[in-house]
Amino acid sequence: MTELGVVFRPQLPPERLRGVVEAAETSGLAELWLWEDCPLTGGIATLAATLAWTSRLRVGIGILPLPLRPVITTAMETATLARLFPDRLTLGVGHGAQDWMAKTGVRPASPLTLMREHLTALTALLDGETVTEDGRHVRLDGVGLDWPPARRPPILVGATKERSLRLSGELADGTVLDQNQPPAAVRRARAAIDEGRAAAGRTDRHELVVYLWAATGPDATERLRRELAEWGVDEVPGLGAAGNADAVAAGVRELAEAGADRVVLVHTADEPDLAGFVRFAAEEVAPLVR
Repeated sequence: MTELGVVFRPQLPPERLRGVVEAAETSGLAELWLWEDCPLTGGIATLAATLAWTSRLRVGIGILPLPLRPVITTAMETATLARLFPDRLTLGVGHGAQDWMAKTGVRPASPLTLMREHLTALTALLDGETVTEDGRHVRLDGVGLDWPPARRPPILVGATKERSLRLSGELADGTVLDQNQPPAAVRRARAAIDEGRAAAGRTDRHELVVYLWAATGPDATERLRRELAEWGVDEVPGLGAAGNADAVAAGVRELAEAGADRVVLVHTADEPDLAGFVRFAAEEVAPLVR
């Protein structure tokens, strides 16, 4: 079964979030995903609000840029939310946009080294361990959480490049692929992830979450075309889905066949009815892909 979700994009003002969250909760949508994107809305703040406004909705953050926070801060915030709202949180982390990491003064010389150190320490801290580490980016001296979660939420890595995908397979519980990855790229990503898992001797489940550009309504095809052109990916074959529920479900199934476990619809910037789009996903598309 393929789980279906929807993204609330941080390019929208944060005061619009609650209406979308309420539509997701009442429509039966499986999960709502949030982005942290410099210099837009903060991921932890929107994550906390979304969880507080709901009682059953699963909420993913995909992604928090690792360089922006010390690992202990990420662990403390995640543990607090996981204890307040058990079993409803998925944590996605990643390199972040390197130009923005440079602008904010936190761009690492080696993003992969930072990711390895942060993932290792973050996992241990959320598992309730006491961590001592003297790395290039993580320095902890006998640090542990007083209030670790009863169950660590899944930690997923946002990645597209081969080395990062292999590292995700090695260390993370899952991977998030952005909305500019067509089915062929999903297959390549799954292969790289599996290489990392094999090298680490991992046999547990590794979930692959893939974002999908999607639009519905009479002008759906044109709105999707404009969005892809804005991102400079309008020439990428097999990207996005536009039209009625059958058309969007077909796009979801393509990604599932390529290796996606969960597909998250990404609305266009000019989506005229975001709450309606959420209900469309939950009530019309989701039954076609279960």
